[in-house]
Amino acid sequence: MGRSSDADRRHLEQHHGQWRVVVAVPRGLHRQLGTKLKRSLQTDSLAVANRLKWPVVAELKAFISNAGDDSGKSKLLQEAVEMARLRRLARDDHDIETIDLGIELRAEEIAGAPVGIETDPDTGREEPAFDPARSRVAGHYMAVARGEATPLDLHHAAYKASMSVKARTLADDDRALDYLTQWCRANHLRPAVEAITPKLAGRFMDELAGMTKGVSPVTLNKYLRRLSRYWQWMEKRHYAASNVWHGKTLEEPTSRGGEEERPFTDAEMLMLLDGPASPVMADLMRIGALTGARLDAIVCLSVGECSDGYFRFKPQKREKEARACPIHPALLRIIARRTEGKDHSDPLFPEWPGPKKAGSMRERSFKASNQFTDYRRQVGVDEVIPGKRRSLVNFHSFRRWFITKAEQAGQPEHIIASVVGHKRQGMTLGRYSSGPLFEQARQCVEAVSLPTRESLSGAARGLKEVARRG
Repeated sequence: MGRSSDADRRHLEQHHGQWRVVVAVPRGLHRQLGTKLKRSLQTDSLAVANRLKWPVVAELKAFISNAGDDSGKSKLLQEAVEMARLRRLARDDHDIETIDLGIELRAEEIAGAPVGIETDPDTGREEPAFDPARSRVAGHYMAVARGEATPLDLHHAAYKASMSVKARTLADDDRALDYLTQWCRANHLRPAVEAITPKLAGRFMDELAGMTKGVSPVTLNKYLRRLSRYWQWMEKRHYAASNVWHGKTLEEPTSRGGEEERPFTDAEMLMLLDGPASPVMADLMRIGALTGARLDAIVCLSVGECSDGYFRFKPQKREKEARACPIHPALLRIIARRTEGKDHSDPLFPEWPGPKKAGSMRERSFKASNQFTDYRRQVGVDEVIPGKRRSLVNFHSFRRWFITKAEQAGQPEHIIASVVGHKRQGMTLGRYSSGPLFEQARQCVEAVSLPTRESLSGAARGLKEVARRG
C-alpha cells in the first residue's frame, strides 16, 4: 500500500511550524555546501508540502550535482581569478568601481532568485531569503574576485609544472602546503594567499615543529623554502603581493667537530671491497669509488651510456644536462661484462629496476641504497652519532673519497669539479673523448686507484718512519 500524503515526510522537516525541504549533501561536498540543503515551502500543511516538494528536491539535487562537477567549479573559480587579475591591473578607482559592480552582479546571478521570505531578527522586517548553499558559493566567488580569498593551492599545480625537479621535491612542495592549510584551519583562518601575512608566516614557522612531531629543523626549513619558492613564483605573476616567507628560517643545530659526514678511510674501503659483497654490489661500489658519481646516477645508467670510453651520467641536483666521465681502466672489465650482448637501451644494472607502482616518488636506487647500507653495517663500516639519523659514512662517502684522492694526487680543482659534476666557473667538459679538457678529466680519473692491503701497509710503514725521525 502506498504512503498517504499526510504521512509521507521524505525530504521534509518542520521549522517554526512550517514545512521545509531537506536534502543531504555528500560528505565530499560538506566543506563547500554544508551537510544539508534546506528550502522553506511556506506552508504548515503536510499534504500541501508533499505536493510542492518534488520540484524543489529536484532543483536542490541538481545544484549538488553541479557543485560536485569539478569542471564547473573550476570554471567558476577561474572566472573569479580572472576578475581579480583585471582588478589588480585597473588603472584608477573608476575602473575598480566598474569591475566591482560587475563582480556584484555576477555574484547575484550565482546566488539566484529569492526562495522565500525571512524576518530579520534585529529589525523585525521581512526580507527575501536566498538558498544558503548558492549564497555561500556566491560569497566565495565575490571574495576571490575581489582578491581577498585566493585558495592557497589554486596556482600550485601550474607552479609545480614549471619546475624540473625530482618527484621527491614535488612531494615536499605538496607536504609544505598541506601543513600550511592544516594550520590555517586549526587557527580558524581562511586558507587563502591574502590571509597569510608576514606575521602569520612567522607564527606558522614557530608552530610547525609542534605539528610535525620530532621532524628536524633541517627538514622544517626545507618546507619553509618550498613555500617561499611558491610565493616567489606567485609574486612574479602578481598572484601574491609579496613573498611573506622571505627570511623565515629556523635555527639549525650546528655540527660539532667530527660530526660531519665524511669520506671512507682507506681501511674502510678495504673492508667494503674485500668483504662478502654480492657481484652486483661489488660492481656498484667500484664504479662509485672510481667515478665519484652519485648512487642514483650509476643505477640509472643504460648500456648505451657506457660506451666510447666514458660514462654519460644523467643530470643530478643543479646539473642542466648529462655529464661525461671517463671510464677508469680498472672498470673496463666490469663494463664489458655488464654490456655484452645487450641493446643500448638495456639497463646496466637490471638487478635494480625502477619502482613498479605508478607515480612512485622513490628513486630507482632506493633498494640499492638499502642493500648497500645493510652490507656496510655487516662488514662493520659505520659511524653513528647520538641524535643523528644518518651514519657519517654512506654511499656518498665513495664520492667524497674520490674527490679527496684526486686532490691528494695534485689534480686541478676545476677538473675534479667537472668530473664529479660540482658547479664551477669556466668551460664545461665536452661530451666526447676529444679535446684537452676531456684528456685532463681522464688523467684526473686515472690518478685515483683503489687501495690495496700492500698500499695500506706501505702507508702505515711510512707514517711510523716519519714518527721515528721526528
